[in-house]
Amino acid sequence: MDADRTTIDARGAPVAVGPYSHAVRSAGLIYCSGQIPLDPESGEIVGADVAAQTRQCLANLGAVCEAAGTDLSSAIRLTIYTTDLASFSQINEVYAGFFPGDDPPARAAVGVEALPKGALVEIDAIVAA
Repeated sequence: MDADRTTIDARGAPVAVGPYSHAVRSAGLIYCSGQIPLDPESGEIVGADVAAQTRQCLANLGAVCEAAGTDLSSAIRLTIYTTDLASFSQINEVYAGFFPGDDPPARAAVGVEALPKGALVEIDAIVAA
């Protein structure tokens, strides 16, 4: 493994549902894999609506950041994938609770047809180390 590339296994986040790391630290950044709204203990989807699922995705990303020695307040950019763009205002409301103030991270939002395990939302992040 490259000396400037370290994988991160976040014990407080759900087990990865595929062959990928929770995150990779490289060049002063932490590249967090997408998190779907899985309960870290049961591995089951949390929440029946997009707001509850968004909250769990962000909590899971927080656990990944914690394992990497940082937190979501150091996020530089997030990407939100959702199967329900009509509920985007609910996503924004939950998101704003995680990033209060005048300097939230950059963000992109993408409407998709489907997500793993039938999730309504998936969120990934790039975070300062």
